[in-house]
Amino acid sequence: MTAVIRLGTQGWNYPAWVGPFYPPGTRLSDMLGLYARAFPTVEIDATFYANPAEPVVRGWRARVPPDFVFSLKVPQEITHERRFVEAGDALDRFVARARLLEGTLGPLLLQTPADWSPTPDARAALAEFVPMLPTDLRWAIEFRDPRWLTEATLGVLRAHRVALALVEGRWVKRERVLQLAAEPTADFAYVRWMGPDRSLTDYSRVQVARDREIGLWGEALAALRSRVREVFGYVNNHFEGHSPATVRTLQSRLGLPVIDPSSLRRQGELF
Repeated sequence: MTAVIRLGTQGWNYPAWVGPFYPPGTRLSDMLGLYARAFPTVEIDATFYANPAEPVVRGWRARVPPDFVFSLKVPQEITHERRFVEAGDALDRFVARARLLEGTLGPLLLQTPADWSPTPDARAALAEFVPMLPTDLRWAIEFRDPRWLTEATLGVLRAHRVALALVEGRWVKRERVLQLAAEPTADFAYVRWMGPDRSLTDYSRVQVARDREIGLWGEALAALRSRVREVFGYVNNHFEGHSPATVRTLQSRLGLPVIDPSSLRRQGELF
């Protein structure tokens, strides 16, 4: 099989993107519709902080084409506050809201706390929680403590077709992440490019060129195409400074269509 690769950014509503990415004068309310012309998917971070209101979710759905894909981060109430313990009710509420996206709903990301270590209690909590995940939806999980990345953990994920999120960041060494990319735990892959720190604050341009890392990941994604059905990848602004440019570079490396920002403009109007 040859996987479909969908690449996008983590979020879309950045004022600093107006000019270098969005046409000058773009309003916040117009950004998602324009974004969806350039990229086929986006990861939403806002859902990590609170379950979104129903009108908000329906508004997201209304602004994108039918083949667009939203990936949502699971609320921190589940992952960071309850730490997967007695979290079934919170999970049900989140899933009900996420389903409002209908055919545009993509993978749902569980991001574990960096200080959540694989103690016996934590392992038991994860083993009890994972079977609760609705099997008609796609799930990914990101571990920020590398001690979780054992055969026992991967076995739990494989048994329930949960993808291990592959992250370019400061928590797990790249060599180990790329090794794990060769051993998918689901029929899709989920990749996140976070960058080594949060020092970049100007999101209007690339400030730290990471050509070597992009080259390594381009090779890894090309190899993943034969191992899974779909690949979802999301770039954070902190990776190079301006994530739309990074996505276009990745798309070019992989032979995917690249949309120039100038094509988002239409004569005399945004829409």
